[in-house]
Amino acid sequence: MLSVISQFGTKFLFLPTMDRTYVNIHTHRPTGRHIELRTAGIHPWEAGRRSADTLPPFDDGVQAVGEIGLDYACDVPREAQLTLFREQLRIARERGLPVVLHSVRAFEATMRELAALPPRAAIFHGFIGSPEQARQALGRGHFLSFGERTFASPKTLAALRATPLERLFVETDESDTPIETLYARIAEARGTDAETLRRAVRANYERIFGTRHG
Repeated sequence: MLSVISQFGTKFLFLPTMDRTYVNIHTHRPTGRHIELRTAGIHPWEAGRRSADTLPPFDDGVQAVGEIGLDYACDVPREAQLTLFREQLRIARERGLPVVLHSVRAFEATMRELAALPPRAAIFHGFIGSPEQARQALGRGHFLSFGERTFASPKTLAALRATPLERLFVETDESDTPIETLYARIAEARGTDAETLRRAVRANYERIFGTRHG
């Protein structure tokens, strides 16, 4: 049996690689039934109130720095967000960790910061951008994660359909929709089957994080 620790510190057990678990790359509602990434990071909404110095020590179970990034739709000063984002990108580089990104109305700024301090891998969580933005992110080798909000936006659905399987993740984020349901809906939107999608996302996960889950 293999174990994974969620970002909330709870340990779960999973079967070996040939099991039927799904990768849920970003969730605030861990279930313990699937592979749920463990991250450590400071959200951009906390910029100005917290600095990267307040991050707890990273233990061996932390798989990525996140969710971090920029949110230009909130009232947190942009300069404070940029400072915090850069600090955490430096930590990710120093530790050789991927990053899970929060980017709202700040795509171009996020891309500039990633180019200046490129992490080992970057996953845009809850991607709701256009096909052109998706093309730019994918062209830099980044990954896009889709979930419940994907279906509220025709442009994001178009971006989903244009994203190669080898650059795609699925997430529940704050939704209580089962991850299996989201895989089925995303597979249908792409004109494929859920098992093909599940295997592709699992391969992406293992390419970034290895076969040990946590």
